[in-house]
Amino acid sequence: MSTSAGAVSPAAMSWLQTLRRLNAVDIVLWILRLLVLGVVVAGTIGSLIQNRYTAAQWFDFVMFGLTIGSIYAQIALGYTMVYGVLRLINFAHGDFVMAGAFAGYFVAAPLEQSGFLENQPVLGMAAILAVGIATSVAIALLTERIAYRPFRRVSGLAPLICAFGVSFFLQQTFRGMFGSAVKSYPEPRWQRAAFHLFGFNVPRIDAILIVLALLFMLALYLIVHRTRMGTAMRAVSEDAEAAALMGIDVNKVIVFTFILGGAMAGIAGVFYAFLYKQVYFYMGFTPGIKAFGAAVLGGIGSIPGAMLGGFFLGMVESVGPSLFLEGLGIPAPYQLRDLIAFTLLIMVLIFRPQGLLGERLARTRA
Repeated sequence: MSTSAGAVSPAAMSWLQTLRRLNAVDIVLWILRLLVLGVVVAGTIGSLIQNRYTAAQWFDFVMFGLTIGSIYAQIALGYTMVYGVLRLINFAHGDFVMAGAFAGYFVAAPLEQSGFLENQPVLGMAAILAVGIATSVAIALLTERIAYRPFRRVSGLAPLICAFGVSFFLQQTFRGMFGSAVKSYPEPRWQRAAFHLFGFNVPRIDAILIVLALLFMLALYLIVHRTRMGTAMRAVSEDAEAAALMGIDVNKVIVFTFILGGAMAGIAGVFYAFLYKQVYFYMGFTPGIKAFGAAVLGGIGSIPGAMLGGFFLGMVESVGPSLFLEGLGIPAPYQLRDLIAFTLLIMVLIFRPQGLLGERLARTRA
């Protein structure tokens, strides 16, 4: 049935009501959305038209994005697990990564000098990872017991300030113990080799890091979703008091959560150091902040979201400068990859703070 003259259709009424609800902040945010979208589209079209990169170079960008994304995903898992159980952003987690990298270095260096890392790569990598994991787990447990447990029932900003304090303490402790000079990670010959895949060269170190990271993340996912302790972790995440009434040892669950988070931090620290070949006292800050952005991007508190966010951030950071900025005529766009990563974090916090796979909290917490 057609509407009479002067009548307004329901769809038009809905649009009018939406327009009435708009305020200055909403208009600014929509303009920001359009500007970002315009920059991405214009830069992508310009880069493709210029055709400065070969297919092999684009493949290298993608491989590096998957490699660094797998490391971000492992670090993000530590953030999201601790937040899921304690509702605390552990900003010292990046320094757990740094501690694991340092511990791995003091094992990798003598193994490389003796030739053991070159001749026995599997055993050598296993030893480096074991020491890195043990160190990060030990520091994570000490941090939970000394710094975080007294603030567990304290509301406000005190726990967050404590997390920052732990971060600075760990940085300056490692600086005082090992100096501020950059130490070089070993690079055995088998890491520099490459193999062919679909006509492209795949660096062996990238393939190793991606495969091992996926295996460790799969193991973590199975622990959380297929074991009794994992069920207890999810119960404490939903409602710690109710879980305690049901007989779950909350302290034990929290300690186990920090063990898992510390283990992932130690693995990520060793992988990150082998990828960039450098270790120093401040190295955990940048990947830690980026991994926090990845956790927020995927949905803080969601383990699959942390994995997805890490890989997505790595791909954007690796491919984005050449794809988005090269076509805009920006000189040396790859030097702005950190800008792209942090811009992505800001955009997520503004437009979708719950993330891609953000958890649905219980009604009592909503």
